[in-house]
Amino acid sequence: MIDLRSDTVTKPTPGMREAMANAMVGDDVFGEDPTVIALEERMAALFGHEAGLYCGSGTQTNQIAINVHTRPGDEVICDEGAHVYRYEGGGMMANSGCSVKFVAGDRGRFTAAQVEGAIGNAADVHQARTRLVNIENTVNRGGGAVWELDEVERIREVCNDRGLALHMDGARIFNALAVTGEVPAAWGAVFHSISICLSKGLGAPVGSVLTGQRDFIREARRVRKRFGGGMRQAGIIAAAGLYALEHHVDRLQDDHARAKRLEKALLLMPFVDHVMPVGSNIVVFTLKTGYDAQQMLGALRERGVLAMQFGPGMVRMVTHLDVDDVGITRVIAGLEELSNLKV
Repeated sequence: MIDLRSDTVTKPTPGMREAMANAMVGDDVFGEDPTVIALEERMAALFGHEAGLYCGSGTQTNQIAINVHTRPGDEVICDEGAHVYRYEGGGMMANSGCSVKFVAGDRGRFTAAQVEGAIGNAADVHQARTRLVNIENTVNRGGGAVWELDEVERIREVCNDRGLALHMDGARIFNALAVTGEVPAAWGAVFHSISICLSKGLGAPVGSVLTGQRDFIREARRVRKRFGGGMRQAGIIAAAGLYALEHHVDRLQDDHARAKRLEKALLLMPFVDHVMPVGSNIVVFTLKTGYDAQQMLGALRERGVLAMQFGPGMVRMVTHLDVDDVGITRVIAGLEELSNLKV
């Protein structure tokens, strides 16, 4: 079965499993796990931040960051399709008591002018006080769209002028960097905090790292504890993250090339109405009227391919390290078989 539902489905490679088995460990709640410390320091240094915090998921790191940056009743600016709003269980509202101000971005990417226009009037007691801007890179619901650093720098200038914090949900930031060729520190310099996922394109089985300045991470560690996230001998899983940074970053270009192959093939399929421009490793396409997404997915499953529905008439496929060129060829062959079916 070729599983393209997400890049989270990857299995640890033999080398990663060996690194996990041999990891030095200690009690991370006591701050004594050397592998966790090494991962946190490595990620912070990459992005030019002072410190890092290893957590169980990107949802946890995002929600911790929001909680540290805001107070109950504050407002967070984000795109209407942002992961922190759509896919984190209402965490902004439940965990931090925040409201949300949506901006309609271009496949999830908005402008400094839009941010300026969305900021509430702090002098008006009827309005929520805007405290935080959230940017997602790459953009999941934007088909893996990649932000331009110049625009983000302009957004940071607005945040500086208006006293706002700027957070990046960098679940697939290394995919973005593989496209732009920029170094992580160039992005770290723009953000007050960044959530970096290890279990997506990098292929680790679990975990994300939140980076920021030392005082921010100190408070984030307290919030992690309050959210139930203190871990003990976590070096066993942190070792997978260190291994991924060493071995799985450069190969992201391969995933992008395979996604482009899928895009090219899908554009020729008679049942496809539209394919979002593929910018990284996410392929989102819309079916023509009369085709049912669930029936389509069932027919693909019968041909050994797993994908997922991404909205009415929409399907998402995500390339990753467990799917090679032969696998993509098989996926395209399965799609071509569907061309002759009335699905």
